[in-house]
Amino acid sequence: MLAEVEDLLRTMPPRATIRHELPENFTWLGRAAALVSMWDRVEGAVFNTYLAEMNHQMAQPAREGFLKMIVTLHKVQHDLRMRTTGPLSAAVERGGHFDYFEAIRGILEQAKLDLLFIDPYLDADFVGRYLPMIAKGLTVRLLTSTDKRWLATLLPAVDAFVAQHGSAIQVREHANLHDRYVIVDGVQCYQSGASFKDGPRNADTTITQIVDLFAEVKAGYEKRWLEAAVHRQ
Repeated sequence: MLAEVEDLLRTMPPRATIRHELPENFTWLGRAAALVSMWDRVEGAVFNTYLAEMNHQMAQPAREGFLKMIVTLHKVQHDLRMRTTGPLSAAVERGGHFDYFEAIRGILEQAKLDLLFIDPYLDADFVGRYLPMIAKGLTVRLLTSTDKRWLATLLPAVDAFVAQHGSAIQVREHANLHDRYVIVDGVQCYQSGASFKDGPRNADTTITQIVDLFAEVKAGYEKRWLEAAVHRQ
């Protein structure tokens, strides 16, 4: 069932058109409702109320219904993963660039709402490697260091990407950064042992899902995000 839920998240219709009366949307939403009900009947009944809210004529209730639907699907995924395979982790040997790329790609494909990258070494290479694979309509937040060497290449690359794709990409800098994380939809967090731009270029590295300390890590970096100097909003 875990594989089905993860496939469901990967194949979600675009956020801009998911409410349209299209056969593929009906199929996806029906499949989502069935999987949540299989996981938990009570949660399944509540999930159906979220689907109803999502079709509300007013924008705010519709948005809230959509957000609650996505959070529920992540909740199902997380619960099933913890009961079957445990937290996601990967060890990548030096030079295993494709293995690292595939692991990060699998994480980014789960995102439907928001991605927060924390990495003091983000640059133009990061933009070219990872931003093209992020689904349209997401908010992408990049929290990086105050080091002008990286900002000098990161900001022009972000500007060019936004100009071509119309993506919502925000960039802020904070002096107190060391570790590298990506937070997915505010409900999952993964730590990279190396900078996202380098991966296993210089040494073996790991990608680890943060579970026990998730709430603390998320709260800490959301606080730093609010404190950070804004470069692109």
